[in-house]
Amino acid sequence: RVGVPQGAVGWQGPPQSPSSYIVKKILRLEVPTDTYPNFNFIGHLLGPRGNSLKRIEASTGCRVFIRGKGSIKDSGKEEQLKGRPGYEHLSEPLHILIEAELPANVIDSRLAKAQEILEELLKPEDESQDYYKRQQLRELAMLNSPLREESPHPGGAPATPT
Repeated sequence: RVGVPQGAVGWQGPPQSPSSYIVKKILRLEVPTDTYPNFNFIGHLLGPRGNSLKRIEASTGCRVFIRGKGSIKDSGKEEQLKGRPGYEHLSEPLHILIEAELPANVIDSRLAKAQEILEELLKPEDESQDYYKRQQLRELAMLNSPLREESPHPGGAPATPT
């Protein structure tokens, strides 16, 4: 029998066009903590319960990681972890890693979109002018509101038919 052995076809799958190959790229953005030492960049990036960062990830298809000195909330724990394997980034200045593993024909535009959004968030504004901050505060108020619509069943589970 001439041709490709049958067992070899399954692991590779059908031939793909070069534009649909999955590519992994990582982009690094520096956080200007030296220029704005009193600005809460991490809180601004994360938003209420991390929802702002989750929205950026969902809209761009990229993963966003906050790394470097100050990226761990508990400074005592950060000191303990500094220098350990996997925590080398704690010796570097605060920065953001944008990671994407997407088809080659879309990865650059998705990374650029994530970079654009994050760079906009890294520009501190006066709180009275900061639209993004007002949106976050509004969302936080809704999350903490006792008037939230709650499930009529304990634990949020639907009633089981009897």
